[in-house]
Amino acid sequence: MLSRKKFIRQAAMSAGAIMAGPALTQTADYFSPLKLTILHTNDTHSRLEPFPMDGGRNQGLGGIAGRMQLINQIRSEEEHVLVFDAGDIFQGTPYFNIYKGEPEIKAMSAMQYDACTIGNHDFDAGMENLATQLTNHAKFPMLVCNYDFTGTPMEFKTQPYKVYRKGKLKIGVFGVSIEGKGLIPDNLFGATKYLDPIQKANEVADKLRKQEDCDMIICLSHLGHQYKDNKVSDEVLAKESENIDLIIGGHTHTFLDNPVKYTNKKGDDVIINQVGWAGIILGRLDFEFSKFSGKKLTKNHSITVSQKSGG
Repeated sequence: MLSRKKFIRQAAMSAGAIMAGPALTQTADYFSPLKLTILHTNDTHSRLEPFPMDGGRNQGLGGIAGRMQLINQIRSEEEHVLVFDAGDIFQGTPYFNIYKGEPEIKAMSAMQYDACTIGNHDFDAGMENLATQLTNHAKFPMLVCNYDFTGTPMEFKTQPYKVYRKGKLKIGVFGVSIEGKGLIPDNLFGATKYLDPIQKANEVADKLRKQEDCDMIICLSHLGHQYKDNKVSDEVLAKESENIDLIIGGHTHTFLDNPVKYTNKKGDDVIINQVGWAGIILGRLDFEFSKFSGKKLTKNHSITVSQKSGG
């Protein structure tokens, strides 16, 4: 049995702990980072199966089975995961020639992609076909803010941005794509209006930051990594942006060994990453968020996808 003196002392300590509880919790929240894992692909070009074992440089690489195994494994290990694609889902193998994109969209839905943007080759079987594939088979949104599809079969089939909640984090994601003129045949691009990607990107990013109060803003881009002329690229967009934190790129099939970093108009860092083509690589970016140290990229991986990926 407790003595009267011990009982009073323990009761006082318990009361003090209860009173300090919220403060201790707030301190822990201040120093303990929130974690987010971003997985991404680009320019997969209908590569549903690995490259054949024919002695070629890419033999045995790629394929949706290996990619799915990797994604599922990472989801089992990490609490907060987002999966994105930066366009050109279609064109490149007989699967597209025969089935017009249906198996590609079904596969991405099965892998639970969170969003994609549109690439120029996604028009290759026509806008009506793309609209049909998205309507019938996509369980994820196609994001693009600089194409006006009014009066076309793609009207109402895309959206400019989406906000994702991962625990206490709000992640704003939007898409931009390349100019169709000279790249997409007029009969396929139709009445689509191409809008300035830098202007539209800054407008949407500003809204995501100020109105949606997002902790991180991601651009899914099919502009291309960089060019020798004045063509708008991810590099140009990063330097001309104000609120974008990360650009996940496509179109130029650029294999980046590590993400590259640029400074935006506010003097803040913008990270760009792109992982080649054909689903050979699954990009992985791990971020930490804390009130003490802010937002930072803690680790990046370029994960080779193969038949043995999940082994």
